[in-house]
Amino acid sequence: MHVPIKMDYAVRALVDLALHGKDGPVRASEISRRAMVPGPYLAQVMRSLSRKEIVKSRRGPQGGHSLYGDPYEVTLSAVLDALGGMDPPVACLDDDTACACIPSCAQREVWREVDEAVHRILERTTVGQLMDRTRAIQARQNLTTAGKIIKVAAV
Repeated sequence: MHVPIKMDYAVRALVDLALHGKDGPVRASEISRRAMVPGPYLAQVMRSLSRKEIVKSRRGPQGGHSLYGDPYEVTLSAVLDALGGMDPPVACLDDDTACACIPSCAQREVWREVDEAVHRILERTTVGQLMDRTRAIQARQNLTTAGKIIKVAAV
């Protein structure tokens, strides 16, 4: 399965907003730097998310981007929908005329199950949950880094 790059960039940006946007709008340049999303892509993604009221964007010296609501209410499926969706794993899931094997194809059933499983995961996963996972990973990395520094200092 292929996740569109716009989806990857959008989720990175939204997690960054969830982590850093509590005190007000976050500048695009900060999101771009921390989330490693190229500026032009970020602008495009933010426009799409703003149209669907997932983010708020404000211009000017005090401007930037912020989440429209609670990060625990923003599902990855809503983000995907805001960006135009994702292609199914095989074309015949959307188009019965895409393959002559459809009437007796067991493979198609498996790919439909895969597609449905992916959508269930996206429906139950929120930006807030990814924010929590990010914090946990960063905390483990900080502990690991601190342990290495202590070991080096002890040598």
